[in-house]
Amino acid sequence: MVQQSTAENTAGYARDDVKRMLGVSERQLHAWEKRDLVRPLDRLEFSDLLALKTLVKLTELGVTPLRIKTAIDALKTRLKDVDQPLAQLRMTVDNGRITVHISGTLMEPVSGQLLLDFDAKEIEKLRAFPLAKPTPEPPAADLAAREKASEVWFQKGLTLEESGATSGEAIAAYKKAIEANPDACGALVNLGTIYFRLRRMKEASECYRRALQADPDYALAHFNLGNLHDEQGDVESARGYYLAAIRLNSRYADAYFNLALLCERNNEILQAIGYWQQYLKLDGSSEWARAARKQLDRLKDSVRHK
Repeated sequence: MVQQSTAENTAGYARDDVKRMLGVSERQLHAWEKRDLVRPLDRLEFSDLLALKTLVKLTELGVTPLRIKTAIDALKTRLKDVDQPLAQLRMTVDNGRITVHISGTLMEPVSGQLLLDFDAKEIEKLRAFPLAKPTPEPPAADLAAREKASEVWFQKGLTLEESGATSGEAIAAYKKAIEANPDACGALVNLGTIYFRLRRMKEASECYRRALQADPDYALAHFNLGNLHDEQGDVESARGYYLAAIRLNSRYADAYFNLALLCERNNEILQAIGYWQQYLKLDGSSEWARAARKQLDRLKDSVRHK
């Protein structure tokens, strides 16, 4: 662990630390600063971290800097209380266009048009089909062989992901693992996470839910479903899945971190303070712990001055 000076702890985040945390090069960061997408600072605040995180996501999804800048300018004009749209608003990409989650609805930032957002429960009803009749259990020897084959393909999928192979290669390996063992929770969750990164949300959700059917106590599957619903703006479903992950694993630091952010976005300040405190009990020394500590101090200060 690298120790940091007191000055670093009280004056924001060093530029090099932020680049490392988010995987952004100096050249890329400078280009975004020139386009006025982010503030040109040597030390960044927590809001700058959130803005950069959103910017990285939009860029990965193929949105050009010009389209991002146009959306930002339109949102600043349209929403008088928003001066840092990338940090203050949840933005996603739908069919190549930026959409913004505002008060439970989706909005196209430039035109201000409200977009249809079908209720998740209704979609689940449409997707519900009668279950097929159960098939006889295979012999124990066959089952053991399948589980072994599944584990081999699962490990191959992990190796492919770690080596930087294409998403398609890792997807194929995890699918082979699931074919051999339909209850392979690790393969289901990892496949779902690849789909999540590719914005194939329906397939990601299906993988995570299948993992929970195989093992209802699989905390990671609950957590990932929380992330998926959080990304789609379904706050209460996301909250429920994060809390389920914590009930199953009381030391799930990332779940506390995401709950704190969720509560902040919904102006649930006291709840956010509690979750930041829980997170810091579990992770008190990482780069993200520094971010959490600053947010906690800021929220406590805002409560004291009310």
